[in-house]
Amino acid sequence: MMDAPRDNSNWPVGVGRRVLAEVDSTNAEAARLAPGLVGPEWILALNQTAARGRRGRPWTHPQGNFAATLVMRPMESPDQVALRSFVASLALYDAFVGATGRAGGLTLKWPNDVLLNGGKLAGILLESAGTQDGLSYFAIGIGVNLAQAPGHDMVEEGALRPVSLLSETGMAVTPEEFLNLLAPAYARYEAQFTTYGFGPIRTEWLARAAKLGQTITARTTRDEMTGIFETVDEAGNLVLTTPQTRHAIPAAEVFF
Repeated sequence: MMDAPRDNSNWPVGVGRRVLAEVDSTNAEAARLAPGLVGPEWILALNQTAARGRRGRPWTHPQGNFAATLVMRPMESPDQVALRSFVASLALYDAFVGATGRAGGLTLKWPNDVLLNGGKLAGILLESAGTQDGLSYFAIGIGVNLAQAPGHDMVEEGALRPVSLLSETGMAVTPEEFLNLLAPAYARYEAQFTTYGFGPIRTEWLARAAKLGQTITARTTRDEMTGIFETVDEAGNLVLTTPQTRHAIPAAEVFF
């Protein structure tokens, strides 16, 4: 078993850091803290008592795993703000490379997951409050199986198997060590996004995409479609090509 780097000297300037021994949910804490924000802030919880994933699903938090939220007050329109899920995915990818020294087996699964050796290693949950005219806050919640992966009974049927960084690579990384890698990586991609827009982020994300050009199934709240994962368009939609037509899907569960 190997240890990860401990250096936190690259922490991004102007970004807050809050480490909590326990909280109900880092995204819930972000909502409570948002009114008093003076800048973006990372909230790391060493234990969560009411963690949740996408669509309100429970998210398990075994000891040693990573649970953090970046909360901010962005100025763009909500549709542009939501593209930061791709920013966060790229930052996670780079943080894993920084922790392990290698990129082999890492891929990004649309819309919000990071895979390692074909299993789910990390997930992203976006939450916000406000109107179409502007958001009062935006939260990027991130969960990573650093030390332990939840059992198969904790995931829905057809979902990818959960994996942990420790089991797949032998790397022992603490939550605080991982945050020291993730926060600078996110700051780099955030600067790229705010300066150059989504185009370069989209290009880099597609270079790391899982199953690009292959057959996948996208399940929305109303429909299920199977086709070729062609690309992600300029709005962040999944573009799926079927024998009948070409679909741009803004939100769905993806299975393969």
